[in-house]
Amino acid sequence: MVATPIGNLEDITLRALRILREVDRIACEDTRQTRKLLDRHGIAKPLVSYHEHNERARAEELLEELAAGKKIALVSDAGTPLIADPGYRLVAEARARGIAVTPIPGPSAGLAALSASGLATDAFFFGGFLPAKKTQRRKTLEEARSYAGTLVFYEAPHRILEALEDIDEILGPRRITLARELTKIHEEFLTGEPSQLREELAKRASIKGEITLMIANAAGPPADETPIEEAFEKLVEAGMPRMEAMKTVARQRGLSKREVYQRLMER
Repeated sequence: MVATPIGNLEDITLRALRILREVDRIACEDTRQTRKLLDRHGIAKPLVSYHEHNERARAEELLEELAAGKKIALVSDAGTPLIADPGYRLVAEARARGIAVTPIPGPSAGLAALSASGLATDAFFFGGFLPAKKTQRRKTLEEARSYAGTLVFYEAPHRILEALEDIDEILGPRRITLARELTKIHEEFLTGEPSQLREELAKRASIKGEITLMIANAAGPPADETPIEEAFEKLVEAGMPRMEAMKTVARQRGLSKREVYQRLMER
């Protein structure tokens, strides 16, 4: 499983390049897209298409080659394979047959966007692409409404205005960071409430590029005024592991685990 750039072709690890040079074959969503990356780095390897429409049939073909001792790299058009991309069937069946599966980590649009979002990163829910149909999209948002961490979704540019409208109605005026065209020339981050972002985007003649939506967690109950040290000790005395108690206190107060740790160490 080889992670590839999400935009800038320089965002690929030395290990990934070595693996792509060493394997017997590369399975990819779009051979044209992958060829651009390989040409950029002077790699010539046989390519085979592997996408959602031929996954069932092609998986068996690839598994037979793997069983025969061939080495195959699976890549997606961008980012880490299987993360909102095809490959689950192949990996699951390979493991079931005792075939080694190795991750070659690298870029992921969701994590890259989250790291620069300015929203909480200690706990988050990744929901992949929001459903295209309005009814299903609203159901997904309803189910995610009570989650305590940051919500992360991918969305297509032609559906973003509808998605923001649904988010505003179901989740309310939460803070949102919208990341578009990550690592590319026109990379952009927009932050605001869903109605504000929708108004800003609606002014544009067109909306282009891959989009990652990050939605702040819901406003919780009134802040706990119990001193951090006392709250931590109560949880530990109740039988909670110390690390879990530290995370719980941090989450309840909107702090990072590091901040809670420093407060306890100062004590």
